[in-house]
Amino acid sequence: MIAMTAPTPRPGIMDIRPYVGGESALEGVSRVIKLSSNEGALGPSPKAMEAFRAQAADMHRYPDGGATRLRAALAARWGVDAERIVCGAGSDELLGMLCRAYAGPGDEVLYSAHGFLMYAIAAKSCGATPVTAPEVDLTASVDNLLAAVTPRTKILFLANPNNPTGTYLSADEVARLRAGLRPDILLVIDAAYAEFVSKNDYTPGIELVDGGDNTVMCRTFSKIFALGGLRLGWAYCPPGIADVLNRVRNPFNVAAPSLAAGVAALEDTAFADLTKTHNDYWLPWMQAELAKLGLPTTQSVCNFVLVQFPKEEGRTAQAADACLRAQGIITRAMGGYGLPDWLRITVGTGEENQMVIAAIAAFQASWN
Repeated sequence: MIAMTAPTPRPGIMDIRPYVGGESALEGVSRVIKLSSNEGALGPSPKAMEAFRAQAADMHRYPDGGATRLRAALAARWGVDAERIVCGAGSDELLGMLCRAYAGPGDEVLYSAHGFLMYAIAAKSCGATPVTAPEVDLTASVDNLLAAVTPRTKILFLANPNNPTGTYLSADEVARLRAGLRPDILLVIDAAYAEFVSKNDYTPGIELVDGGDNTVMCRTFSKIFALGGLRLGWAYCPPGIADVLNRVRNPFNVAAPSLAAGVAALEDTAFADLTKTHNDYWLPWMQAELAKLGLPTTQSVCNFVLVQFPKEEGRTAQAADACLRAQGIITRAMGGYGLPDWLRITVGTGEENQMVIAAIAAFQASWN
């Protein structure tokens, strides 16, 4: 008699804690203010919505597997070579492809302590070991990252600016990081929030990709372009790495409506500028209002604030989260990122921003 056993997953797979996105609904609440996922406050471009709807009659057709029009639009927008762009179903897919292509069992994937949770998932899914380096003032530290490099290090993921802290490294610091790494270590700059940054010393990393064979820049349409529901991202790579990614990606990995909406969103520069202007006003406003309440925040350059609450019973981040949820406001708890005393709050509409600050102020007033 043959013993019956179930299929066994590869080592490391069962160590993965599945990623949990920001919640969108609360039981018994008709109007939910969702400020948990860093989605675009103003929604998508009307031109992107129109392009999406126009694809309805062609849903029986396969999309352009090469994302030709979108890559051309991206190349024109950012002044890069379209042949070195690879598109994906969100930047998450591209991060996973890079891990599958360049890391495996016995290898290490390095990132900063409070980096994006998907880095560890991508590493474990290909059998590699995720390794973190301590941050300084909730900011990635070049020195600590370099100190954490071992002979087994194959990839270093740098979210710049970082989610969930909102902090960033200057172009000079990122260049110093690249110079301090072995040439065979792939540096992946995850610049998902780059379009929100106004700092003079910041760049998303295009010059480092152009300057060698071992740096990749990943971007997304989920943030300033507000196309999170369409799952659309892109990577700018050295020619050799672009070739590798095109070999490992699925042949039709981006849906036709996503491609069309992405092109339209890029062309609608006025709407993207409006979204940036909105964030430029409300981000510092929220940080200033929270400071008035005596609640520390990081100096975020993204479309969210990270706010710290006291440790005392009834005043904690968990208590604040529960209070906000009772009023239909969803923010993002940070325990999974090793920041249990903090909440991440997305910049929403003007009304939503005023509502969440008023709710936090009322929660704070209840302490007395």
